[in-house]
Amino acid sequence: MSSDLRKISWLAVALLVVLRISIGWHLFYEGLWKLGTQKTATPWTAEGYLKNSTGPLRTTFRKMTGDENDLKWLDYDTMSAKWDTWRDRFVKHYKVEQNKVDRLLDGPEAGFKVALSELPAGFDFEEAVKGAGVAKGAIKYDEKNKQLEVDGKLHLLPSEQAKLLEAINSAKAKSDQEASFQNLLKALSTVSKQSSRLSYRERLAAMLKGDPERVGIVQKAKKEGDPDQVVVVGEVKYYQDLIARYEANYAKAKTKFEWDHLERQWWDLQKTRRTLVGPVQSLEKDLHDEASKLLSPEQLAAGPVPAAVTEMSQINSRTMWSLTIFGLLLILGLFTRLSALGASGLLLLFYLAMPPWPGVQEIPSVEHNLFVNKIFVELMALLAIAAMPSGKWFGLDAAVSALLNRRKKPEKA
Repeated sequence: MSSDLRKISWLAVALLVVLRISIGWHLFYEGLWKLGTQKTATPWTAEGYLKNSTGPLRTTFRKMTGDENDLKWLDYDTMSAKWDTWRDRFVKHYKVEQNKVDRLLDGPEAGFKVALSELPAGFDFEEAVKGAGVAKGAIKYDEKNKQLEVDGKLHLLPSEQAKLLEAINSAKAKSDQEASFQNLLKALSTVSKQSSRLSYRERLAAMLKGDPERVGIVQKAKKEGDPDQVVVVGEVKYYQDLIARYEANYAKAKTKFEWDHLERQWWDLQKTRRTLVGPVQSLEKDLHDEASKLLSPEQLAAGPVPAAVTEMSQINSRTMWSLTIFGLLLILGLFTRLSALGASGLLLLFYLAMPPWPGVQEIPSVEHNLFVNKIFVELMALLAIAAMPSGKWFGLDAAVSALLNRRKKPEKA
């Protein structure tokens, strides 16, 4: 230490130690804050930062998210599988009966049932159902259990219900069994109302597979070149085309005019993405909220369901813990040089994700940077700290060094 002090003034030593502790505190608190949000409704994630990456490594950083354009939200099979894994975590975390959650996802397995003591005498309900064009098995009367049943998967379409009501009212007009027909109509109205609510998976299928405006329509002609052929480009295909056009233009952009034009394309792209992905995300949130209503106060006290382990969640975890650990070590002055090098490597990744370089898309900000920004300055400061034994000047490195020296002396003796 004495040799170091002959080269550096006490004031410089003090300022370098303060600089090390300040950067350490900045990293440590940032990491703690991010970790603290993980138990809230809006946990921190690096996903947005990575998706908006620019520069030569843009594609690499964006692909680290696992779904850089949110297209997985628009794929039914992917979302259905995602909900299955969420259900398994939900059931395990809260120790709730799985069939309760399955009822939300897939609807009641046994269908919808309403008590009905009897059908009007002489009224052929099966014939009325068949005449109304109702799908086979969609609705029936269970004579044994005295109940009107609607299949949980087929449901009862509004058009089918209207025709069935017409058939019942027609038979009612020709009969003197007013009370019996009224009971049937009331039961039909109740069970129809119950079955009209689709399960979450059915709503997802309707949204991603059954909406022609989203998925498009392709009606092939009987013969090639037939003018009756219909091709409707859906919103999802339009979104995919916007992505392809943006990426092609991004690869060619060089001038400020081209970057400005790209920025407008980017906002159009994000607007389309929100229009498509937003409803699916809202549907998933509704599913989670409705599932929470199944829980008792004691179960709710267990906290939120642990997030699924994905590539993105691992990146988030490594980032948060790296900030926290490197920051704490810098504050304590323990393994200072290694900690400063590790922290500078982490900041280098932040810097390369959005580098302020010429010929690279400029990130909208109140600042205007060229080569050097706040991240770069902190990165350089960490490298300077790594080049000096500030942990020995003030920190636990001094105690570690003294301990090692004590052990070396007996060996020499």
